[in-house]
Amino acid sequence: MALYALNLFDLSENDLYRQYSRRSVAAAEEHGGKVVALGRLADVVQTEPGVEPRTVMVLVEWPSRGAFDAFLEDSAYEDLHPLREDGTRNPTLSPHTLPGMVAHAVSGS
Repeated sequence: MALYALNLFDLSENDLYRQYSRRSVAAAEEHGGKVVALGRLADVVQTEPGVEPRTVMVLVEWPSRGAFDAFLEDSAYEDLHPLREDGTRNPTLSPHTLPGMVAHAVSGS
């Protein structure tokens, strides 16, 4: 079953996330990951008191939880993940699976 990883974050005031993004798409693709959507969020609304909304979103589709975990644990990219971690602030990562019909409609496959 497909897994969708929703990443919400703010960019740090450095160039590390840009370095991460130059390599991360190819690294994710090696494990079956596909970037579905990404970009800066417009018109974000604070919905939880005291919690500022994040300003950047990346949605990645993975063929399975195993593929997602393999990407995170791949020692070939142990230098890659710190670029993401140090290049962002206030990150949230929410991996979700969707029921078959909904996942099929979203992925377009």
